[in-house]
Amino acid sequence: MFTDVDFLDFIRNNPSIAVFFTLAVGFMLGKLRIKSFSLGSVTSVLLVGVVVGQLDITINEPAKTLFFLLFLFAIGYSVGPQFFRGLHSDGLPQVGFAVLQCLFSLGAVWLCAVVMGYDVSQAAGLLAGSQTMSAALGAASDTMQQLSSSAADMSSMSVCYAVTYIFGTAGSAWIISWLGPKMLGGVDKVRADARALEQKLGRDMTLTPGFDPAARAIVFRAFSADNEWFEGRHTVREFEQMMASQQRRIFVERIRHRGVVHDAEPRMRISRGDILVVSGRRRFVIEEETWIGHEVEDADLINFPVMTLPVVVNRRGAAGKRIDELLGQEYMHGVGIRSLTRANVAIPAYGGTRLDVGDRVELIGIRSDVESAAHNVGFRDMPTEKSSISLIGAAIMLGGLIFGWVLATRIGAIPLSLTVSGGVLIAGLICGWLRSRKPGLGVIPEPAVWLMNNLGLNTFIAIVGISTGPSFISGFQQVGWTLLLVGIVATSLPLIMGVLTGRYLFKFNSALTLGCTAGARTTTAALGAVEEVLDSNVPAMGYTITYAVGNTLLIIWGVVIVLLMA
Repeated sequence: MFTDVDFLDFIRNNPSIAVFFTLAVGFMLGKLRIKSFSLGSVTSVLLVGVVVGQLDITINEPAKTLFFLLFLFAIGYSVGPQFFRGLHSDGLPQVGFAVLQCLFSLGAVWLCAVVMGYDVSQAAGLLAGSQTMSAALGAASDTMQQLSSSAADMSSMSVCYAVTYIFGTAGSAWIISWLGPKMLGGVDKVRADARALEQKLGRDMTLTPGFDPAARAIVFRAFSADNEWFEGRHTVREFEQMMASQQRRIFVERIRHRGVVHDAEPRMRISRGDILVVSGRRRFVIEEETWIGHEVEDADLINFPVMTLPVVVNRRGAAGKRIDELLGQEYMHGVGIRSLTRANVAIPAYGGTRLDVGDRVELIGIRSDVESAAHNVGFRDMPTEKSSISLIGAAIMLGGLIFGWVLATRIGAIPLSLTVSGGVLIAGLICGWLRSRKPGLGVIPEPAVWLMNNLGLNTFIAIVGISTGPSFISGFQQVGWTLLLVGIVATSLPLIMGVLTGRYLFKFNSALTLGCTAGARTTTAALGAVEEVLDSNVPAMGYTITYAVGNTLLIIWGVVIVLLMA
């Protein structure tokens, strides 16, 4: 039989088992919700790691660093296109807002740390927790390793992070979604501003039906051409133009004429009594049902493949075009847009929405039409199981080498550099940006980026929790309960300043102001709360550029706060 000592020795000799146990339990606890509140996976993993760490388990340092660098590269790779997109003239106001918002965050944390007399480790933990930027822990610890060893105290850093992260997450969502609209004139006014922007941008051009989620995004139905209008033997193009003049994108895909099935061509004439297969948004097709004629059950006619193809917009393709302009192009005939995502965030595809480099659009239609459209819009982003390991390895190596060593300098005894972690983040940004322009650079599919992001960060957090577990309680006694109040102040002040800045300095649409504030603080939970309160996805249009800038700067602030406090 195994004894208790045998089990403990086995776990201590195989710390990887403790790490995976921490991840499993932490993710399960992170999914639990009490009404709208949940700890989230990161906080849960840290707390479980602290409990497991009471077994006094030692984990070698390289494991933590390896997973953290994978996370940083994945973050940079996913937001790279939007980060550099923001440097263009029309994105600069949102970049300016995000930089100012991040400076508010840094300033609030630094001021609170100085007033409370916190040391460098406690200040770094306060920054990571109150601003919900877990990666700042790694950047800060990386910088502290370059300073004197007395500066580093991971236990107090973890305590400050864990205590302030809870309000940092839940409080941010509450402030932006509840207090923010009141500061901007009330919920009704912000909703009205969102509707006004929706009307200015035009109708939603995606094909997802609004009231029937079980229905297909685009429908293909067969009708008999019974209307006397078809006596004039109008062409397919004339029929589609007539539909377009009534703001309905309906296309003729196939025709059965005198019993023979033909693929529709623009110049093909439609005779009364022909059977037409038309495609379009469900409500448009249903509205035209009685006008065209009665619906026909024709399995042979309507049985043809429909393709959904994800395409990444690049500079040679549709970048810079409004969606209504894109849909008006000849090569988009018969093709609809099923969805639009930007930096992994769903974006409303209104007619006036401009497409950016790196946007991912799902095109839908018959195969020949979709493939022709994809060639003109950008490049295919077909699902694949393979990732370019060469790209990942080379980018992490070069980023860490260049920014952590080649460009490092000193002011007196203080080393100044972005550190290896900052260099890897920048390498990820550059690779993500290059990928949006050079599809042959190397493929890292979205599921792989998600895994690197979540597994990398949470494994790092798990190891931090396990390593600091034995000293966590003493660290909490050292900082005291006042830390919770300090965290509330450090979280709230930058958000309040951000809302006021968006309204009075940048004069953004109030709905966009809330989206920009959520993005600059990289709080996706707050974006979801705002969209729910406003019953609109307009705030997402202010989220992506500011999210890319905020993700970058808040991680780098982990380096800066250490230098300020040191």
